[in-house]
Amino acid sequence: MPFPAPSDASLDELAQQVLAALRDRGERLATAESCTGGWIAKVLTDVPGSSEAFDCGFVTYSNHAKQTLLEVPAGLIETHGAVSREVVEAMAFGAARFSRATVTCSVSGIAGPGGGTEDKPVGTVWFGWRLPDGRLLSERQRFSGDREAVRRKAVLFALQGVLKGLALVEEA
Repeated sequence: MPFPAPSDASLDELAQQVLAALRDRGERLATAESCTGGWIAKVLTDVPGSSEAFDCGFVTYSNHAKQTLLEVPAGLIETHGAVSREVVEAMAFGAARFSRATVTCSVSGIAGPGGGTEDKPVGTVWFGWRLPDGRLLSERQRFSGDREAVRRKAVLFALQGVLKGLALVEEA
């Protein structure tokens, strides 16, 4: 069922929750973003005091950037495509390797209006999270709406995933 794109206020509220959860646990977050173009990092750094829990963001829009900044193997991109489980997991791992973060979040997708295929239509977005215990989680979503709506929904889902990942670590 389609859901509406989140408002700026709801993204800000969620960013505050994520940063508080990270601070409470003594964790630091890094992002590795493609289709969101740094929007996740922007939402987090809009919150005063975010430097206590946010380390850095990598905007790796091109395949070349994914390979050079995060060391995503070219073969993964060639075999699976930039919008895939394998690539977002490699992006999440690379963000952890090249930052001081204990938690990472990665995203790669097709926001549109073009670029979609039968297998990966516009609105397809893959997410990856590396948790403090080293686990890698990934998930695919298909969002409806225009380019901005897809990107907004991706920012929301990515941040919600950070909270879910932190809860999983606590349960373990």
